[in-house]
Amino acid sequence: MRSAHLSVVPAQDCEAPHAPAVELRGVGKTFSSRSGRVDVLSGLDFSLENGEFLAIVGPSGSGKSTVLNLLAGLDQPSAGSVLCQGEPVAAVNTGIGYLTQHDSLLPWRTVEQNIAVPLELRNFDRAEIAARVHEQIAQVGLDGFERHYPSQLSGGMRKRAMLARTLIYDPPVLLMDEPFGPLDAQLKLVLQAELLKLWSARRKTVVFVTHDIVEAITLADRVLVFSPRPCRIRLDEPITIPRPREVHEVRFHPAFEEHYRRLWAALESPVRRPS
Repeated sequence: MRSAHLSVVPAQDCEAPHAPAVELRGVGKTFSSRSGRVDVLSGLDFSLENGEFLAIVGPSGSGKSTVLNLLAGLDQPSAGSVLCQGEPVAAVNTGIGYLTQHDSLLPWRTVEQNIAVPLELRNFDRAEIAARVHEQIAQVGLDGFERHYPSQLSGGMRKRAMLARTLIYDPPVLLMDEPFGPLDAQLKLVLQAELLKLWSARRKTVVFVTHDIVEAITLADRVLVFSPRPCRIRLDEPITIPRPREVHEVRFHPAFEEHYRRLWAALESPVRRPS
């Protein structure tokens, strides 16, 4: 799957005042295959305000990644509308940054050369590219690894490089598809803390897909629970744990247990339903 930030299609206008940063109105999505028609989304409605951090959890195949692809303009809905600041997403949406779960670093490029790709595609001059790359490398903690190739990096470092490449052109909306899923527990906590720090500094609008309820509660302002397909929203849970948050302390907050209980109940119910 191709990340939206590698496209050279002109960015859509994501700066209209007062409109939600992201909005889905009655969205349906159907795929066709040799085995027949698959309805993945049905009448999906939700919106995010500017600067809001939304997490989405749900069973495998419930349409979480499909929603991100629709927001990125990599696919189009079968019904309904997908909007960015009130404007329909009708083509590849370069007004967003898309961090996929798959490693998309170019193996023949160094860290600094990989991070520079989106600016090169936008014809930034060399001096500005160098300055922005240097700033992003410092922000994600990759100082000293600028000239390393992806094969010379740990999994966590590769994730940091991908995050830096996504952030370098300062997109107002970030889509993140299980970015920390394959990492070990300790490294996941470190990168969650880094993400919260970057989000607090820039207040981007984030749509974050995860299978981890604890991760969703730790990071998000709201958590949506998707049903099995065709997807509907089973629960829209505002997270009341105050910010700033320390990732290793969130689970000890008095509100954590109640949030976890409600989210797990919404996830568990369709899984346990008799067939």
